[in-house]
Amino acid sequence: MTAKKSTTRRDFLKLSLTGAGGLAVLGLASQIDRANAEAADNSKHSWAMVIDQAKCNGCGNCILACRASNDVNPDITWNKLYHQDSIAGKEVYLSVPCQHCEHAPCVSVCPVKASYYREDGIVMMDYDRCIGCRYCQVACPYGARSFNWETFDGPNPAVPEWGEPDVERRSRGVAEKCTFCVQRIDRGLSMGLTPGVDEAATPACVNACPQDARLFGDLNDPESPVSKALAASPHYRLKDELGTGTRVYYLPADRAQES
Repeated sequence: MTAKKSTTRRDFLKLSLTGAGGLAVLGLASQIDRANAEAADNSKHSWAMVIDQAKCNGCGNCILACRASNDVNPDITWNKLYHQDSIAGKEVYLSVPCQHCEHAPCVSVCPVKASYYREDGIVMMDYDRCIGCRYCQVACPYGARSFNWETFDGPNPAVPEWGEPDVERRSRGVAEKCTFCVQRIDRGLSMGLTPGVDEAATPACVNACPQDARLFGDLNDPESPVSKALAASPHYRLKDELGTGTRVYYLPADRAQES
């Protein structure tokens, strides 16, 4: 006699999404998306990152610091780095973490509300809820999400040289991504620190950049590093025509020619 295979909660939810019930759940997720986006508009804080392409030299320190602080599998990269162009003999790089969209496709398509907004605009993952359907990974227009195909139980080669982990590792079978190092933000705020100013409250990638090419701060504060940088320089957002409303801004390498 062949043993009967048990059906897990994740298996059941995956199967249910193939029918009309899945469409209904997706419709509900879209309503939650809109409600959470409205809540973000009323938050005390609105966190954002600015990446200066004129300063970025492609060293990859941001990747390693992120990997250490968030205990990321060496086969996965939360903060992707691309060679984009060459301008006047200088190489130009494009660093792409999660864009923390105001209208995030990953949140809209998640059938179990594992992807959600915080009131401060950070797009988060509830790894206990995630069923591994990968809808969020497919929906993200920035390629910012990765999937845990295997359990990461070995040593992290970025530790301790690039930092110590301060979050738990994700389990096999879930999607994961950059969180703006939310653990550092929240811990810093509880200590009276200012994210983007005090290193202990600032994303690891920002602290690790030797060129000061990355800035972080509160868009609701006109004196924050990001507000000042955006007020002083031309800037752009990736795929802005999609209307996602990203919270990562770029200062172009050739902005001196544009101003």
